[in-house]
Amino acid sequence: MVILHQISDFIHPVLESSALPNYYYEGHSQRLPRTALSEEVARGLMRHLGQDARYSQEGKMYGILIVELPSNDTRVIKAFSGLLNGESFVPGWAPPIPGRSEVAFDETQVLSQLDTIKQELITLQQMPEHQEYENLSLHFADKIQQLNIRHEQRKQQRQERRLLSNINEEELLEESRRDGIEKKLLKRQRDEKLHPLKQIIESANIRITELKQQRKEISRQLQAKMHAVYSLTNFLGMSQSLQQLMPQAPTGTGDCCAPKLLHYAAIHNLKPLAMAEFWWGESLPNGDKIQGEFYGACSERCQPIMGFLLSGLHTPELMAPLQNLLYEDEYIIAINKPSGLLSVPGRYRNTQDSVLSRLRNTLTDGMKLIPVHRLDQDTSGILLIARNLDIYRQLAVQFQQRQVQKVYEAVLSGNINSDTGIIELPLWGNPQNRPYQEVNWEHGKKCTTHYKVIDKSNYTRIEFTPLTGRPHQLRVHAADKQGLGTPILGDRLYGSNNSSDRLHLHARELHFTHPILGKLSLQTKVPF
Repeated sequence: MVILHQISDFIHPVLESSALPNYYYEGHSQRLPRTALSEEVARGLMRHLGQDARYSQEGKMYGILIVELPSNDTRVIKAFSGLLNGESFVPGWAPPIPGRSEVAFDETQVLSQLDTIKQELITLQQMPEHQEYENLSLHFADKIQQLNIRHEQRKQQRQERRLLSNINEEELLEESRRDGIEKKLLKRQRDEKLHPLKQIIESANIRITELKQQRKEISRQLQAKMHAVYSLTNFLGMSQSLQQLMPQAPTGTGDCCAPKLLHYAAIHNLKPLAMAEFWWGESLPNGDKIQGEFYGACSERCQPIMGFLLSGLHTPELMAPLQNLLYEDEYIIAINKPSGLLSVPGRYRNTQDSVLSRLRNTLTDGMKLIPVHRLDQDTSGILLIARNLDIYRQLAVQFQQRQVQKVYEAVLSGNINSDTGIIELPLWGNPQNRPYQEVNWEHGKKCTTHYKVIDKSNYTRIEFTPLTGRPHQLRVHAADKQGLGTPILGDRLYGSNNSSDRLHLHARELHFTHPILGKLSLQTKVPF
């Protein structure tokens, strides 16, 4: 059974694309892209599915994974979520997660029970008493409404007659009593007709509730058995059951495309390069899933286990910090951080990629690394990282006591009047407008920056030497009218309107005392 397919089986000719990925499957410190090539391969699979009516009978997720073999050849694995036409093993497709066969007999029994429950639910929900009750209710409601109209008319007539002389009040009261009795008799007739039907329907509703609870419990018990035996393997060679990974995993976890594809790649020593998942078959009525559309990892089932599945995965992108290595010894690491990459991971799933998480994923002592300071995501330049807690503490003291000299180079989006000077503007981060920083003389913290213009031939190129290290300090000191009054080129957050592909701010130099080796100076080339 062929599982590994040629890319040419899906698209021809095979075209490489330099376009940026449209999506990333995010792990703890790893991520796998959905590239233009993987999307084209997936569209090739869609064309194949469209030629066979069996694939359109039910809507489901499909996926492809482009992998690199140990021989450096490239292949494609394809997978479907759940069952395909009632089968879990289908020639040419990635097999299910190991463990499903161990509960196959239980699953068959449960599916039979669930089908029996389904049929009984349909019978109860469609029994004729529902329609009969509704019809009679409408019938009596209409009769009561008509009766009320007649009674109201007679009541008005009695009130008019009372205005005349020689009226028999007893006769009018008797008419009113007869109207009341007529209404009571009609309601009694209604209740006599509806009550038996209502009892039957209430009994059916009780049974429906019982069946739904029974169905839920049967499914839960089967799912618990499946999750206890389903075993996933990652790229570190670690294996865990779904029960260990997600004790409260919802139904269907582990049966999606991504876990099947990544598990297969991990156990067969295949390196994932890109993955794409899409919906095929009847679109869902609420528009949640549309045929031919690409989708990322679902938040309920796949994303919670994606960190485990991707652990140990090394892609060229994730190796970038090591390629930007400036200095390394057994105590510290200095990285020339590129613009656009976080220094440390953020709080959310889409902000996990960072210099620190990539280093932790690629170095044997990665989990011991501690960043001594940080650079903004859009700022490039020297980032210093300690390799143990003691070294971190010694370096942190130097930063706190302003014993570290930092030199930045920037390009401003306009001209300034002076060539050198000092900016002293206190900065405050408004909690209602994060991450924006602003000058605030009442609540702000003291900030001091020395500057020196080094070139005016085109834009103004400037050298900053900050004496303090507040977030966005140089960016605000450049942009604020009380500072230089000219934003750094590409700094859209603080008012630069120039069409630039990056923030033109680079941490060029770092001078400090190595805790073991003494004075150390690091310097990088400015990339703009």
